[in-house]
Amino acid sequence: MFIFGNLFLVLAKLVDLVLTLYIWIVIARALISWVNPDPFNPIVMFLRRATDPLLFRLRRYIPPFGTIDLSPLVLILIVWAVKVFTVSTLYDLARVLR
Repeated sequence: MFIFGNLFLVLAKLVDLVLTLYIWIVIARALISWVNPDPFNPIVMFLRRATDPLLFRLRRYIPPFGTIDLSPLVLILIVWAVKVFTVSTLYDLARVLR
């Protein structure tokens, strides 16, 4: 069963890495929203394509707070909570199977 334990350990580390990278992508998206970037820049296009679907859904439920957009902060908190729950569950499962 140690093989499955190692598999879940690798899966936990992979999920941790992917969700951490996504949090940084959301932070970068929020930072570039403060300036007027070139919309045809490939980096800007990637950041928007990666974050806009989730941010648009959150903006339906989060009212605007003046000129401040709180949806990136809420998205970061949601992704962080999913990360903590999923990664800790996978680590515990890996420990049990080892």
